[in-house]
Amino acid sequence: MLIASLLVNASHIYCDQQNITSKKRLIEKLSHYLAEHSQNLSASRIYHALLERERLGSTGLGKGVAIPHTRLPELTENIAIIMVLASPIKYEAADKQPIDIVFCLLIPEGGDDYHLAHLARIAQILRDPNNCETIRQTPDAEELFNKLLAIDDD
Repeated sequence: MLIASLLVNASHIYCDQQNITSKKRLIEKLSHYLAEHSQNLSASRIYHALLERERLGSTGLGKGVAIPHTRLPELTENIAIIMVLASPIKYEAADKQPIDIVFCLLIPEGGDDYHLAHLARIAQILRDPNNCETIRQTPDAEELFNKLLAIDDD
């Protein structure tokens, strides 16, 4: 169950996020949340790493979904969060459409390429319109965590 191993619990889920109006503001907010789940990374360090990754190419998949991710040498294990925005924002996604579902993943730099399998499975789950509708329509983090576990079991 990939979702459970990455998100750990509902504290890694942020539903109905308000006042996020730009990609830069989104990455800033993601960085703060990820820093809360990290023992040795500052929000500033995460922010700059995510921005640097975005400069290589947008992590916007399309259909309202983005999967920002980056490798960091300070990490010993993956850290992930999912965020659902109250209003979609421009993100330079592949289909040029705004995004409102964000799955953010921080990966240890020295690890193997197993994270590619994580990214592929997350993308597969989030490319399904039914899964995205479930995510968008679930305003409670605990309930969404349980629904994501059920989706991942399929």
